[in-house]
Amino acid sequence: MNGSARGTALVMLVVGVPLLIGSQWATRRGRSAALPVWLGTVAYLLYNAFMLLFATPFNALFLVYVALLSLALWSLVAILRVVDVEALGWRVRPGAPRHGIAVYCWVVVALNVLAWLRGIVPGVAHPGNPAFLDGTGLTTLPTYVQDLAVWLPLMGVAACWLWRGLAWGYLVVSAMLVQWVVESVTIAVDQYVGSLADPASSVASAAMTPVFLGVAVLSLVPAILLLRRM
Repeated sequence: MNGSARGTALVMLVVGVPLLIGSQWATRRGRSAALPVWLGTVAYLLYNAFMLLFATPFNALFLVYVALLSLALWSLVAILRVVDVEALGWRVRPGAPRHGIAVYCWVVVALNVLAWLRGIVPGVAHPGNPAFLDGTGLTTLPTYVQDLAVWLPLMGVAACWLWRGLAWGYLVVSAMLVQWVVESVTIAVDQYVGSLADPASSVASAAMTPVFLGVAVLSLVPAILLLRRM
């Protein structure tokens, strides 16, 4: 798991930070399509700051993780406070396949929920150490917590907004698709680095690296279709 965390940190550094700086720079210069990229990258960093805090042992970088979580959270608040979402909606050119993209989002959300419940339900039904914690060294799984409580419900609702053609739908769905793309690349790398750290690991496998790279490409297509219309 330490190897996986190093893989995550590597992608945050070499992909997340440059994407954050570049999209912020482009947004400040009036490029509407850069705003969802900026928001999605901040959401990505928030997601992984939570993971570094709650899925790694307490260590010398604890206050750095806390600062990362705080900066990402309040950056989202600060950005959304000043964004004129309705004006952004008027700038979206017609032709985006919003119904198809909304369906894609719902399918991914549903598959994620089913995958997580597959591990959770047996654990709830049979108290004790659930199988999904084997080999992790954790007492619970932060991925399940934030996905089921925050990110998957958000995408499900945002897809409804997009289906109806609402400005919030275009903004949130495109931002979340950006997050999905970068997070999929992160998982691909952390699986590879984690498997190098422990080839016998049951929770990290290099075989999953091409799978998640494929998921990243798959999510990149609807992201581009939306961003090109802004």
